[in-house]
Amino acid sequence: MHSVELLEQAIASAEKLGYSVRHEWLGGTGGGACEFAGRKWIFIDLALSVIEQLDQVTEALRQDPAAALVELPPAMQATLGFKRAA
Repeated sequence: MHSVELLEQAIASAEKLGYSVRHEWLGGTGGGACEFAGRKWIFIDLALSVIEQLDQVTEALRQDPAAALVELPPAMQATLGFKRAA
């Protein structure tokens, strides 16, 4: 699967977990997950490559314990390093 497709899957997975996702030009110096006003956010830095943007989103998902509890597409599970239940 191509990086752009994985990024789209990662964003959809994050939204499924209740994240609001924003695409912002942060000059390559910011981005990632945070929580404020009772909401979970992921800021994706548009100054970064697709692979780096994917890393921002997947790192946020790896840090969220709820990500292991929801059903994610097989490619996203593999990207996050989650093992499928038997």
